Amino acid sequence: MPKTFAAVATLIGTIIGAGILGIPYVIMRAGFLIGVINIIIIASLMLIIYLYLCEIGLRTKQNHHLTGYASKYLGKKGKKAMFIAFAFSIYSGLIAYLIGEGESLSYLFFNSPFYSLHFSIAFWFLLSAISYFGLKALKEGEKTGMLIIFALIALIIVFFWNKIDISNLSYNNPSLFYAPFGVIMFAFLGFAAIPEVETILKNHKNLMKRIIWISIIVVSIIYILFAAIVVGTQGSSTPEIATLGLGKIFIILGILTMFTSYLALSVALIDTFHYDFRKTKTRAWMYTISLPLLIFLILNFFDIASFIKVIGIGGVISGALVGTLILLMVKNAKTKGDRKPEYSIPYSRVLTWIIIIILAIGTILEIVSSF
Repeated sequence: MPKTFAAVATLIGTIIGAGILGIPYVIMRAGFLIGVINIIIIASLMLIIYLYLCEIGLRTKQNHHLTGYASKYLGKKGKKAMFIAFAFSIYSGLIAYLIGEGESLSYLFFNSPFYSLHFSIAFWFLLSAISYFGLKALKEGEKTGMLIIFALIALIIVFFWNKIDISNLSYNNPSLFYAPFGVIMFAFLGFAAIPEVETILKNHKNLMKRIIWISIIVVSIIYILFAAIVVGTQGSSTPEIATLGLGKIFIILGILTMFTSYLALSVALIDTFHYDFRKTKTRAWMYTISLPLLIFLILNFFDIASFIKVIGIGGVISGALVGTLILLMVKNAKTKGDRKPEYSIPYSRVLTWIIIIILAIGTILEIVSSF
């Protein structure tokens, strides 16, 4: 039981990051019922992909990260494609959190977005320095980040559940059915936690299937509850970053949530450059911190910096790429794996193509609607 709880907590804690702050806004635009349908559809797709990824791990004697599995079952090109998808996801998150932190800090101190750019740049300098000098401390701090996120969700539920206006949840706009797709997809990305979950379970890997089911169901319920409360209380005034409309204490918690998420993503990418691609620590750090700032400044120059658009596009592109690669990997793992798995999900070419087509349509619609 303790191992099950630890494994579930690790996977849920990795999946639920600062991306949750964008869910209420996109659901408000499309309508609550449509948002719930999006969550159910994406949760179902991700459940299958997570189960397949776990099976890949169980069919492989040596524990790998995503790029390692891609290299083993898809070759060098597969490894490069997986890294591109992984890096795109992280860079999208870093850019989005630069935008989100700037806006949140500006609202916290001046109740206005006027100083967002200044705060974003200051935040970038601070976090860049911390990510270089304090990597060991940051890895321990990820647990604190999880606690902050769960505290934020719990406090919002406790303080606002009785202030819900049901009329705010009755609005639906079918023409925007796919509007929440990218942001919700981003909020379900936690593939990097699977190797860690396997390590936690050690000799109890037969529990992996149950861990995935429990985690995806719990995450889905949390997202639906969070959206219901924020949209139910804020209505059409729901901001892109959910905490901005809930008061100072929640803005602070939102800032801390994005702070810890930014650090966790930075560490993950620095480690990937350093260990998987043999870059020096300094070069890995430079690759990680420079591109997000450059793209952020370009977006601001053209006045198109948007927290929602960045995580929406980042979510669908990286989610679709990683998901497709996992679906391709599992087919090869079933024949080339070097270990007997604790469970096996039947491989269906028809189901695989249905999932890929849904992901492709969602990606195209998200990109088109963002410009």
